[in-house]
Amino acid sequence: DCSRALPAGRSHRHLPYFSLMDFAFVTVPALPASLASKSASNFLAASRLPAQQRTVASRAAALPNHTMTASAAPSAPPATAELDKLRFLTPALASEIRDRFGSPSYVYSLDLLGENADAALAFPNAFGLTARFAMKALPNAAVLRYLTKKGMHIDASSVHEAWRAMKAGVPPGNITLSTQDFGAEGEVQAVVAAGVGVNVCSLEQLEIYGRSFPGTKVGVRFNPGLGSGGTSKTNVGGAGSSFGIWHEWLPQVTEIAARHSIEITRVHTHIGSGSDPKVWQKVAGLSLALVDAIPSVTTLNLGGGYKVARMPGEVPTDLATIGAPVADAFRDFAARTGRELRLEIEPGTFMVANVGALVCTARDVVTTGTSAGRAFVKLDSGMTEILRPSLYGALHPIVVVNGSAETQNYVVVGHCCESGDLMTPAPGEPDVISERALAKVQPGDLVVVEGVGAYCASMSAKNYNSFPEAAEVLVDHRGEAHLIRKKQTLDQILENEIQVAEAVLE
Repeated sequence: DCSRALPAGRSHRHLPYFSLMDFAFVTVPALPASLASKSASNFLAASRLPAQQRTVASRAAALPNHTMTASAAPSAPPATAELDKLRFLTPALASEIRDRFGSPSYVYSLDLLGENADAALAFPNAFGLTARFAMKALPNAAVLRYLTKKGMHIDASSVHEAWRAMKAGVPPGNITLSTQDFGAEGEVQAVVAAGVGVNVCSLEQLEIYGRSFPGTKVGVRFNPGLGSGGTSKTNVGGAGSSFGIWHEWLPQVTEIAARHSIEITRVHTHIGSGSDPKVWQKVAGLSLALVDAIPSVTTLNLGGGYKVARMPGEVPTDLATIGAPVADAFRDFAARTGRELRLEIEPGTFMVANVGALVCTARDVVTTGTSAGRAFVKLDSGMTEILRPSLYGALHPIVVVNGSAETQNYVVVGHCCESGDLMTPAPGEPDVISERALAKVQPGDLVVVEGVGAYCASMSAKNYNSFPEAAEVLVDHRGEAHLIRKKQTLDQILENEIQVAEAVLE
């Protein structure tokens, strides 16, 4: 009886909330084979339970056809031997930011942002370069304004991002929109009328653009049939991806463009967040083949997705290494066709990942069981600020700023009432608990999570459990901290709710 086995409002995913004593009295719903990667007996072996609980729980293991996911309580891999370190903050500045702006607060380094902008603008090219910041990574107006001053353009992923960039002061002509969703009738037309460029990403979008703007110029995003990514969730090329027009539909593209008298001047491809130079070079070749078939193209955009090193031992993408052969390919193309193509790139993660840190606080430290249990650090932050670990199994450096020389292995969790709010998953395994070696933690200790500049403030479980949106702070070239987004208030969370008449609720 599933209605009796699970408390109201819970689902199979919330099995960790059960006491193991419960399994002597309830029937555990069977899980699909794809989710039941470990048997109940393996689960028990991994969880290191005291003898009494092992005895009771073993009764559940004997029940037929009842299996549990490994995410309930897997064994942890060895903790990191070397402690993570602060990147650009000092203990004093981190403490000052917490005191002035509250905990948690995002903090960004203008120095590091400038260095990354310079590196992107120096990407090897043959006949000119436009470096567009993928603003979905970090859309704060201060960041957009600074990168515009540095000479970068903007890649927007929605009509709303395009307007946001314009409101931040980015010239419309410096913005290109590549989006899965053109929006309601009139939305994309409005941003184009304002001067924003477009890369259409489907045959339907090309038809809409053609009907709205016949006789004009447009870019086309193709799926070249090849992808790369740290996980399947960050791979946006290949047959398993919906992004862009499949490369074999080129005849349909040229037919639609001719019917609406549209001139295709840009080809866009983007394969995902990978770091294999051979993949990038192959994609450049595939993309140039598409350009070769469309004589009107003057610009080739190869997207972004340059992998960065957040954690020790990770290897970042070297822009010179992947860029030099691409520049050579452009020169060879020019020698063969007489067409000198401008190169565009769209770095996002590369620009801001390690530019950001999250200043937060250890609220509590709890343990489970005896010496065979685990020690958990509970932060005043979590998936409400950093969703990547819960979504991808992504790893972020975590630094306890308390001066302690004593270390201990901890599982670090967030403050949400959600079993998936885990800050130390196993690599690439969001449902698997892992431990991290940290300075010995006391409640109230200052904690800094590094590598949170990209896809954290812009991509989080905002307002879950009604936690307010965190403040954002910029550290300038003089080392001074400036508030660039205020912490949200409860009234701001509620301001769009409409109070209905009492009669409606009767």
